[in-house]
Amino acid sequence: MSLMLDIRKLALFNKMAKEGGNTVADHLSQMTGMETEMEITKINFIDIPDIKTHVGDEKLIGISIELQEPPHGHILFLLDYENAKTLAQGMLGDMGGADPEQSGFTDMERSAIEEIGNIMTSGFIDGWANVLDTTIDMGTPTFTYGPGSGMVDELVGNRDSDMALMFDSRIHALDANIDVTVYTFPQLEELVDLMQEIEV
Repeated sequence: MSLMLDIRKLALFNKMAKEGGNTVADHLSQMTGMETEMEITKINFIDIPDIKTHVGDEKLIGISIELQEPPHGHILFLLDYENAKTLAQGMLGDMGGADPEQSGFTDMERSAIEEIGNIMTSGFIDGWANVLDTTIDMGTPTFTYGPGSGMVDELVGNRDSDMALMFDSRIHALDANIDVTVYTFPQLEELVDLMQEIEV
């Protein structure tokens, strides 16, 4: 296997990011009833040993999934406490169960965040699958609150020689800018193999 890729296919990375982001936004809009768009501001390749430094030790909400078909690997969404609280309250709307004043999350807010995690992960993967003209099954999302660097280490700490794709994304909803960073840890050889099969 090789990481050599036809230069004309590099645009597929942008297409995957855009398609994944748009699918996430569509799903969130349907679930929350609010106008939502997701903007991918930049795409970077980062060596995995550098990612932990980049993410830092700040406590964050992490939502991760494992891909069970090519290109295998993991996807990790990171957002801070305030952003998670805002999204949860937006989703709950008039149903009640949200408490902006409470430290931590109510049971309803926690359930809303878990559902948002499901929406984001499945939407992102659906977008990828559309571009790669394949299906990608995934596991159940895992939700974590703690240092971001620790989550990265947990997922890919033993993959020192690999790189990861970082999609720096912003969700626009309820007149609030909500920053969500998406780290993807596909098996790059498998990803390149899938891309090689696509006509450009």
